[in-house]
Amino acid sequence: MIDLSLMKSVRVDPQGKTVRAEAGVTWGEFDRETQVFGLATTGGLVSTTGIAGLTLGGGLGWLMGNYGLACDNLISVDVVTADGQLLTASKSRNEDLFWGLRGGGGNFGIATSFEFQLHPVEPMLGGILIHRLDKAAEAMKFYDDFTRTSPDELGSFVGFVTSPEGERVMAIFVAYNGAVGEGQRILKPLREFGPPLADMIGPMPYVQVQRMMDDALPAGRQNYWKSNFLKGLDTQAVNVIIDYVAKAPSPHSGVAIEQFSGAQ
Repeated sequence: MIDLSLMKSVRVDPQGKTVRAEAGVTWGEFDRETQVFGLATTGGLVSTTGIAGLTLGGGLGWLMGNYGLACDNLISVDVVTADGQLLTASKSRNEDLFWGLRGGGGNFGIATSFEFQLHPVEPMLGGILIHRLDKAAEAMKFYDDFTRTSPDELGSFVGFVTSPEGERVMAIFVAYNGAVGEGQRILKPLREFGPPLADMIGPMPYVQVQRMMDDALPAGRQNYWKSNFLKGLDTQAVNVIIDYVAKAPSPHSGVAIEQFSGAQ
């Protein structure tokens, strides 16, 4: 394990809409600097996540419907190879290495800094809807149908979690990357269905959207994750998920269902 956490430089080029950030930067630190200029790129769901690991693994995020994954916005990477070479990988330099670094999953060297394409990102409509677990099957069916026709500007996912009161619930997290008024119109059917136990959706800056999951995933917790792809959310699949959530051994256990759509 190579600890690069002290490498914190972030340099934004607002005219060229690019940024160069070192490998020790977290997404919260990255967003703080780029949002000064009203810019951002796809980057995670928790602000304490490091930019390096997420980008090298592909990189999900709220903006992926519009702009693709974090690795799709990667312009170049500075790398130290096992034999001590200092290389820059991009579409025009060390192209095979660049291909491998963009989600290839292998250990191709130590990535020390990353150059990203940025995009204009204004305050968004974002937040959380909460449904009781005994209503989750109906809510999940509605959510599945709703997201099949939702625009690329809407990022969303479902989390089966334990509320602060100790109750197992279904939470729908949303962030609309566009005009707040249009987001209100688009999200109205989702917000009215049920109705939900709680509706915590409202206008917020992108840096706040990026912190929506922070309290549920505090730094230092020894999390263990497993993931897979679902071809569909049929009734049997949803019921199996709900059954296992109800029997989860820890209040920190949960299931996330992430929506993939838009930019490829």
